[in-house]
Amino acid sequence: MFKNTRMTLARRVRRLLKMRGVRRFARRQDGTAAVEFGLVVLPFLALMFAIIETALVFFAQQSLETIAANTARQILTGQAQTTGYTLNTFTRMICNQFVVAMFSCPTGMYVDVKTYSSFSSINNALPLKNDGTIDSSNFVYQPGNPGDIVVVRLMYQWPIFVNLLGDSVANMANNSRLLVATAAFRNEPY
Repeated sequence: MFKNTRMTLARRVRRLLKMRGVRRFARRQDGTAAVEFGLVVLPFLALMFAIIETALVFFAQQSLETIAANTARQILTGQAQTTGYTLNTFTRMICNQFVVAMFSCPTGMYVDVKTYSSFSSINNALPLKNDGTIDSSNFVYQPGNPGDIVVVRLMYQWPIFVNLLGDSVANMANNSRLLVATAAFRNEPY
């Protein structure tokens, strides 16, 4: 019985191939390049945009780290304290160092300058609330005195656009990444 079923199936396939239109359709190759391009272009573009966005996030993080080191030097050497910098003056100095207009400064920039009693008491947790937004209620500007331990943290909320296969570099609720640059030091005797 199995043999008869196979034979009838083979006969049906032969009959189908004898039909003129089906045979002609199977041999035609007119749109294969367009179909192959259509299958490849979407994953390729998604991958390219994900790579470009990841590179931009790394570039923005490195820029923020460089500016944190440069501005922390103003506090380390006592220049910010002796000239009477306020939080607004310090933030303006930070924003003036951005060569590339990739940051919306000062609106998107968060600055936290705190004095600590020892290096072991420094809190380096991300300042995020349970809903994934920034908790800026504890941000202060305390540049300290000579010999004090100071931590300068610059934070920026960077928007993320490409979410490839559910894997995202976002670490906040609104599909953005909190970039944090930190400089911890002991003030010089100025």
